[in-house]
Amino acid sequence: MIKSQAIPEVDTLTRIRDLREDHDYTQEYLAKLLHIGQRTYSGYECGKRRIPLDILIDLARVYNVDMNYICGLTNVKRPFPHKKQ
Repeated sequence: MIKSQAIPEVDTLTRIRDLREDHDYTQEYLAKLLHIGQRTYSGYECGKRRIPLDILIDLARVYNVDMNYICGLTNVKRPFPHKKQ
């Protein structure tokens, strides 16, 4: 049996906030991109709401980083993998 380590949610929350601030995006701007309300997005960053997988994937696309980076599993920024044509 494989033991999985729990990923501290604060890593993901800190990571998405830092990425947003590094890109000079507002919560309102990202919420519009993601087709959600600003309060919902704020809830993700504050840890009051769990971030759905589809939103994490969309954020990885917006910032062009892989999911391992978004989730705090690595500190290496790799580009989001795009499908090969």
